[in-house]
Amino acid sequence: MMHIAKNTICLWFDRDAEAAATFYAQTFPDSTVGAIYRAPSDFPSGKAGDVLTVGFTVMGIPCLGLNGGPAFRQSEAFSFQIATEDQEETDRYWAAIVGNGGQESACGWCKDRWGLSWQITPRVLIEALAMGGGASQRAFEAMMTMTKIDVAAIEAARRG
Repeated sequence: MMHIAKNTICLWFDRDAEAAATFYAQTFPDSTVGAIYRAPSDFPSGKAGDVLTVGFTVMGIPCLGLNGGPAFRQSEAFSFQIATEDQEETDRYWAAIVGNGGQESACGWCKDRWGLSWQITPRVLIEALAMGGGASQRAFEAMMTMTKIDVAAIEAARRG
């Protein structure tokens, strides 16, 4: 009997769920591509045999990619937030997402080539914002000027 997660994030793709799942599995640790289900018959945006859904995990989070056609697009209302340990890890994930047809946004946000939003967030920023007071305010103000987060600049802002 196959295991089905109690709660799974379903992400709508036009036709590229398998390519996206493969990219995520190659980019992030503890990420895999699982079962791929093909449509048993024709459907509004595809044909029998087309990939319909792809099970995958992103850093241990169960997901289902649904090739639902062009009716719905990704938006910033959903994003994965990846806590990074240092500048090297931040740079690596940022370069993978943005450098593979994605685009930069503000404050550590970027989009992959499928339009899915990612927050590449160094732990030092999360910790600084949680401190409250002047350190939090300085870190927040520094973050507001950034696209990709600069760890050294956040640490400097936190210290004052």
